[in-house]
Amino acid sequence: MNVRLFTLPNLLTLANLLAGSAAVIVILTTHSYQTALWLIVAAAVCDFFDGFVARLLGQISPLGVQLDSLADDISFGLVPAVAMFDIYRRSESMYSLPEHIAEPLGYLTLIIAAFSALRLAKFNIDSTQSAEFSGLPTPANALMLMSLAVLMEQGRVVLTQEYVLLISVAAAMLLISPIRMFALKFKGFGLRGNELRYGFILVSLLLIIFCTTYSLLAIVVLYIAVSTLRWLFTAKSDTNK
Repeated sequence: MNVRLFTLPNLLTLANLLAGSAAVIVILTTHSYQTALWLIVAAAVCDFFDGFVARLLGQISPLGVQLDSLADDISFGLVPAVAMFDIYRRSESMYSLPEHIAEPLGYLTLIIAAFSALRLAKFNIDSTQSAEFSGLPTPANALMLMSLAVLMEQGRVVLTQEYVLLISVAAAMLLISPIRMFALKFKGFGLRGNELRYGFILVSLLLIIFCTTYSLLAIVVLYIAVSTLRWLFTAKSDTNK
């Protein structure tokens, strides 16, 4: 079986993986969540362009599909899990739990990496996710958690160990939830059929302008809220038919 390993799309995917790997090292050695966030942004850019380039060059392959998921679980699964673990270790408990109880509880944050792997594996075999997603996409989840980590690093948010665990479990559950999340895949550039996407982009730009510090976190939370409301409304409409 002749498999081309070093195609341009695969190199972009590997760049995604390397950026994520570097982010893990940065978090564990320097605790700089800001630097790790920028590495995740770089990974997300590579993740977007590897598929785009693969389609453009006609180099879509089963190897590329599997490699993409492996890279994504590192950059968008392991990195936020390690960040939450690091924050947990550096935070105080509201209830002053004994160390022999509090320390092992911190490993619960790794559920983010595990459920990210489940989310990515499901995506690979789920044909219904071509136009929308089932559950929160891993890049959005990673950006949400890393932006929260940066806010904590800047002293704008205070998280106790209990809140870190609660956020980690909630984020993991969102990854594998049945909520249908809209995708920013345009059906042409006309307004018809793209109202939600254009509206979301417009509001996101306003958040970036007027809520600079909290904008990234706010955009992902908005995405989750709008997708959830849309999903509930659609489900209710289908029930009434």
